[in-house]
Parts: sequence; C-alpha cells; structure tokens
Amino acid sequence: MADKTLACKDCEKEFVFTEGEQAFYKEKGFENEPQRCPACRQAKKQQRNNNNRGFRR
Repeated sequence: MADKTLACKDCEKEFVFTEGEQAFYKEKGFENEPQRCPACRQAKKQQRNNNNRGFRR
C-alpha cells in the first residue's frame, strides 16, 4: 500500500489517505475510501452532533 491523494466531495480540496489510514479502514472492514477531507469530516460530525442534541432523552 502507498499513500493516496483523494479529492474531497464537499470542498474539492485534495487530501492524503495515508497507508496507516488505509490499514485502519481495512481492519475495520470499510470497503470505501473516505470521500471527505479530515476538516470536512469533522464539520459533518459536528453538524450531526448539533442536530441530534434536541432529540436526546
């Protein structure tokens, strides 16, 4: 395996999908490569967390 350069589907910036990240994805059984850069993944996660706060019991 080697590092791969991917393009983020949200911001369209390029980011590196490292060998270590690829090994982690494979170990977890993930079949698809990430579609978002780390910054956009974090923003998406934060958005999900903010949307779910009103629905917790």
